[in-house]
Amino acid sequence: MSDVSTVMTREAVAESGGPGGETGAGETAGDARQFVIFHVKDEMFAVPLAEVKEIIRMPDVVRMPLSPVSLEGLANLRGTVLPVVNLRSVFGFEQVAHDDATRVVVLDQGRPVGLVVDRMANVVTVEANDIEAADTIQSTVDTKVVTGMIKGRGGSSMVMILDASNLIKREFQDFGGKSEDDRGAAMVGQHTADAAAIKISETVIDENQLVSFEVAGQEYAFPIEEVQEIVQLPEHVTEVPNTAAHILGVITLRNRLLPLVSLREMFGLPPADMREANKVVVVSLGEGTGTSVGVVMDSIKEVLRVGRSAIDIMPSLLTQNRSLDDIRSICRLDDGKRLVSILSAGQMFNVSEVRKLVGGEIEGTEAMANDVMRDGATIAAGEDDDEEQFVVFRLMNEEYGVPIDSVQEIVRVPDELTRVPRTPAFIEGVINLRGSVLPVVDQRRRFGLAGIERNDRQRIMVFTIAGVQTGFIVDSVSEVMRIGARFIDVAPRLSAEQQKLIRRVANLEKQKRMILLLDVNQLLNVKELDALKEGDG
Repeated sequence: MSDVSTVMTREAVAESGGPGGETGAGETAGDARQFVIFHVKDEMFAVPLAEVKEIIRMPDVVRMPLSPVSLEGLANLRGTVLPVVNLRSVFGFEQVAHDDATRVVVLDQGRPVGLVVDRMANVVTVEANDIEAADTIQSTVDTKVVTGMIKGRGGSSMVMILDASNLIKREFQDFGGKSEDDRGAAMVGQHTADAAAIKISETVIDENQLVSFEVAGQEYAFPIEEVQEIVQLPEHVTEVPNTAAHILGVITLRNRLLPLVSLREMFGLPPADMREANKVVVVSLGEGTGTSVGVVMDSIKEVLRVGRSAIDIMPSLLTQNRSLDDIRSICRLDDGKRLVSILSAGQMFNVSEVRKLVGGEIEGTEAMANDVMRDGATIAAGEDDDEEQFVVFRLMNEEYGVPIDSVQEIVRVPDELTRVPRTPAFIEGVINLRGSVLPVVDQRRRFGLAGIERNDRQRIMVFTIAGVQTGFIVDSVSEVMRIGARFIDVAPRLSAEQQKLIRRVANLEKQKRMILLLDVNQLLNVKELDALKEGDG
């Protein structure tokens, strides 16, 4: 095969023989071995055909922070997380843009790993006496990752046989299959954090946590215990005839029908076109009802932690207005300059009416319920699937997730961060969070990524790590999502730091998304935590 134009399995490669290949897979004789030959810059390399699982085009990859520079990223290989290694980086060659000839040779190294090569050459059958030992090779390539050389024929170039196993071990620490401990970690998640990291202070008992959002320039919120998840507005909504104007229709969310309502229509606010910023807040109508409704908002603002003293019941004079029945209280922020209307899902919607809406009276309901919609933020999972809930945020072009119960709150980035003398260098600055000084870390800098100018989409995610409250600046917080256990896999072990911090990956094949799941308790190391504690003291 002078140039592989399609995905090829090992069997297809062997059968093709390719230019220069004297025999097929079944025609080897004596001590003859078969090799797959490819080019990287001006060099030619070979790997044993027996180690090659398949050869594929260059896939889309997710960049993995805190990993060796030779890692191109992680790709989805039919539901399996595939680390993709750039051989030009491994050998210190000049980098070039990938083109139509670029291929990824997928090898079996306990788990699949891909090698990016410039182009394929052929498959050859080589007799044992045509292979020279590695110690006889003089090359620009480190011979520690080379096992031998195939002697040139008729003036052909030298072909070095790669020791793929040694190369991968040299580039990545402890790369290989999953241990029993890994399997257990993937199943039970990351709920074995230190007690200090998840301990709730006594002051929190007198606080309410709210998810705030904006509709027509006004700010509203639901109590966080009523919010099941936040998802993207799907492209297709099935309309329901003879229903109120505020009912947009129904969508399918994990094999169940979810009614979708417009808060703008419900509250008689000016209409507006749907856009990318629109989100669907999925709220529960009460514990034990098993009934949910999706409420369409203009945009999500933040997660608030508010003292109960700042929340007032709606004045009785206003509650006489039936249109305000859905607002149960008002939250006063910024010395009363910012008012947030707190909604009650139980007051807004009638359980029996919602059940009637999705109870099978709609034509095509049964067929629609069996069609799991994989929109931008919906994760399909069986009803009996174990699920975990994550807050998803973005850094550069990649998505990261943290368990929702590890997020203390999410706040906007102020116009200026105050730099305090004698604070650790990794601290971007501090902010005043309800009377407490909160150290803030720029997560881009933390991951060694290029910095950006401050903008309105950035948020500070607040975590408590070993009893120390710290904020981390991220590019944006996109959604809250539930992910079934069958979509979560152990992350490849590529470096010691990455292995601690990014232990798992959510591989959403149908959505073409891969979300790196962080262990919040590893965002700061022991020395940094000690430095923060000393600063608090």
